[in-house]
Amino acid sequence: MILNGSQIFVEVLVEQGVDTIFGYPGGSVLNLYDELYKNSDRVRHILTAHEQGAAHAADGYARATGRTGVVLATSGPGATNLVTGIATAFMDSVPMVAFTGNVATSMLGKDSFQEAYIEGITMPITKHNFTVRRVEDLADTMRAAFRIAQSGRKGPVLVDIPKDVTAARCEFIPKSPELIRTITRYDEDEVREAARMINEAERPIVYFGGGVRSAAGCQPLRDLLEKTGMPATYTLMAAGILAYGEPHNLGLLGMHGCYAANKAIAEADLVIAAGTRFSDRVALNPETFASKAKIIQIDIDPSELGKNVAVDLALTGDASYILQAILPYVEKTEHKLWMEQIREWQRKDYHPQDSDTVLKPHQIINEICEQAGPDAVYVTDVGQHQMWAAQYLHHTKSRGFITSGGLGTMGFGYGAAIGAQIALGRDHRVVMLTGDGSFHMNLNEGCTAVSYELPIITVIFNNQVLGMVRQWQTSFYGKRYSSTDPGRRTDFVKVAEGFGAKGYRATNMEEFRAAFADAMKQKGPTWIDCRIDKDERVLPMIPGGGDINDIIME
Repeated sequence: MILNGSQIFVEVLVEQGVDTIFGYPGGSVLNLYDELYKNSDRVRHILTAHEQGAAHAADGYARATGRTGVVLATSGPGATNLVTGIATAFMDSVPMVAFTGNVATSMLGKDSFQEAYIEGITMPITKHNFTVRRVEDLADTMRAAFRIAQSGRKGPVLVDIPKDVTAARCEFIPKSPELIRTITRYDEDEVREAARMINEAERPIVYFGGGVRSAAGCQPLRDLLEKTGMPATYTLMAAGILAYGEPHNLGLLGMHGCYAANKAIAEADLVIAAGTRFSDRVALNPETFASKAKIIQIDIDPSELGKNVAVDLALTGDASYILQAILPYVEKTEHKLWMEQIREWQRKDYHPQDSDTVLKPHQIINEICEQAGPDAVYVTDVGQHQMWAAQYLHHTKSRGFITSGGLGTMGFGYGAAIGAQIALGRDHRVVMLTGDGSFHMNLNEGCTAVSYELPIITVIFNNQVLGMVRQWQTSFYGKRYSSTDPGRRTDFVKVAEGFGAKGYRATNMEEFRAAFADAMKQKGPTWIDCRIDKDERVLPMIPGGGDINDIIME
């Protein structure tokens, strides 16, 4: 077949199984959008309010499904508006392909209107990126982008397409999607050594991260815990892999993690780190982290092995396959004494106080879980509400918690919630938790949720300050609240109504309970403005560079 570049673009999307693309049109991509219009029955396009929202939506789509998210933007500012979303996906290893238009190849490098060197700009925040200079290369370049995004350690790939390439013609040969081969190779001797270390340990613990969610499956981790009786703790990116209330589940680890989880790491004699990179929000002091333990690290990316913390045994490969390989060699045990000690530490965990008169974050979240149920997907922005969500949500599913971990992107939530809702369908419950600071950054996507009648419930933890930064200023900067009390008077109920959504305001639990129950009945988006005290803090807290001995509990 002889096709032009825009036709090839659509054919390869369909070939790769893409059913939805998020984006915003502009001059350099008009040919692509014209072809998408003609093929709207094959590829659905979701128009967002801003390209950053489109990037976050593609990210949310990918996190909710495990499939590759796709975003399209025009040249210049359209392309640069994707950068934060691409970086967010890169830091959290999310498979995404970003397509950008550019000026014609003859105009590249001449400071043409709406020209930006997006390949160079995104080089540090993509797994790979391409500029397609010949239409003959377009199809195979797109295929390579999808393959790279999903293979090995997943991540974003960018393909920049000059406008003349979208109009030029060449022969197109359809191909079946390439089978993505998960890395399954591992050293059998290393697997046996890992099992030996586990069998000899008296105080072992599994510390796992988002790499387990991205792996071929989560069940081998659960099987290992069941067979060995070991406890486990997780990073922000792994919330939900172990269900809320599971006996092996010690909860979140790190700066705002549980006392018992952090204490167990400090006292363990063996740490099995699976699909995690010892970030500075977990291994706050690399010199003292798990100082009494030998460490086994399992990661699909060899560059992460021993990068932040020295380890005793490093295994490269998909965490699911390696844990599955270890299983036959480990002995069935219970570690009763170790678990008894941990239960004692759990009694010392921080437990927030309920209130009948004012809204408390943990009570709001408990009520959300009661009403939304175990099948809901929870999306957050970044800040105090994000940590409260990680601490108190009743996580029950591996893809049920969507948040920006590595980059910590304020404004991530609403776009990601839109992507998740589009991916899962209107009948699936998506709840977005945000703070007034984060929500101000991208609440413009309210119009997108209204346009597509998406029943996203947004719960705004509104303390009218920049809560997390203010908390640090309270603890470490002598209460000098520099630029964290913006004095905004935004009426979120009126803003919601202005977009065409339904708004509620709650100042106590009775009001919130009623508002959320009504929101659950709506067919379109809803916002609930929850007024909480500006001095509510996220506890426990271990200061940066500290360890369990520095934990703040009150």
